[in-house]
Amino acid sequence: MVKSINKLRHKFTTHADGSDAVIFMHELVGEQDGPTVGISASIHGNENTGSQAILDLFRIIRDMPLKGRIILLPVANPRSFAVNHRHNPLDQMNLNREFPGDPRGTYSQQLADALAHEFFAGLDYNLDLHSGTDRPTVDYVYIWNDEPLSRAFGSKILYRPTTGKAGTVYSGTSKSVSMDRHGTKVVTIELGGGIVDQTPYTKRTVDGLLNQLRLIGSIEGEVIPNPKQVVVTELVGIRPKHGGWLEPLSPANGEIIRGGSLLGRVVSPYDFETIEEIPTPFETGIMVMQHLTRNLVEAGDYGFMVGNIEGSTD
Repeated sequence: MVKSINKLRHKFTTHADGSDAVIFMHELVGEQDGPTVGISASIHGNENTGSQAILDLFRIIRDMPLKGRIILLPVANPRSFAVNHRHNPLDQMNLNREFPGDPRGTYSQQLADALAHEFFAGLDYNLDLHSGTDRPTVDYVYIWNDEPLSRAFGSKILYRPTTGKAGTVYSGTSKSVSMDRHGTKVVTIELGGGIVDQTPYTKRTVDGLLNQLRLIGSIEGEVIPNPKQVVVTELVGIRPKHGGWLEPLSPANGEIIRGGSLLGRVVSPYDFETIEEIPTPFETGIMVMQHLTRNLVEAGDYGFMVGNIEGSTD
């Protein structure tokens, strides 16, 4: 069983209003030796599906036999989380571009430094949860340095970044600390978001995390076999050039979209004219992210993501 549950509170600076800037973590320690697994969410404050899933996961695993340690970081970016923003309101920075951080830098840089030392540095595994913000909905998993663990989450679409192809690989992310510096096994999970009920996505996230924990050996039980999966090496994000109502026209995430098809269109809320039509970028693609409802967007907002089926593998 779980031997102890510890609430960890790490102060790293002081806000101008006198309150402490704090990282909150939950440490579950098993009665037997085993790996240290960190599960993190809301490094972008407007991606809270993972935070909800961590709450649900905690309520399950606190009563289960456990080997090693599980450290839960439900809200990596508290100030952004509080205002539902991707960038931090104190310095307008994207926390997940600031690692390894700076202990004497801006708030986000100090937060990145604190997370690098207090959370990411001590992990054998990091399962990092992202979602599609409060408007688009996303569904895929990165393959970094442990493909079986990425596959065990159970998503249909996996993305293996490849040098020289279009994709979503950035510098200064938490991966650069945990994997590149410390050799941690990392899985980045992108699931959920949108102006829709998040319950199906939080349930899928919890189920996927439990399966990964079984594979790691943190908890007991049979590992559920992977579904039929597609691995893409080219992934393109498409943003609208104009603001207005973004009306989705694409098939569901995980389904094929053919060349010549429209992902969506932007319509003026004022004169009802179509301002822009947004085509799919590949001859044969697979949907990875989209708006599930008609949403108001500004020019350059997140719109769609499509994987290239050409060159994909099972």
